[in-house]
Amino acid sequence: MSTPPEFEFRTSSACKYDPNDRRCVEVATNVAGKVAVRNSVTGEAVEFTAVEWIDFLSGAKLGEFDLSA
Repeated sequence: MSTPPEFEFRTSSACKYDPNDRRCVEVATNVAGKVAVRNSVTGEAVEFTAVEWIDFLSGAKLGEFDLSA
């Protein structure tokens, strides 16, 4: 039995390092068919299928998740 590959996280290019505020989003796309998003402070991660991730990004670009209400 083989071990599943581990996610290799990278920090968002929009994240600017601030030693007083280490909150950043990290994303891993190295596992086929999956995308993981992790909180850089807590290490907690959420895993998506590639299709879910594409749908999420499309919705975000259209403003679906804006908090203007």
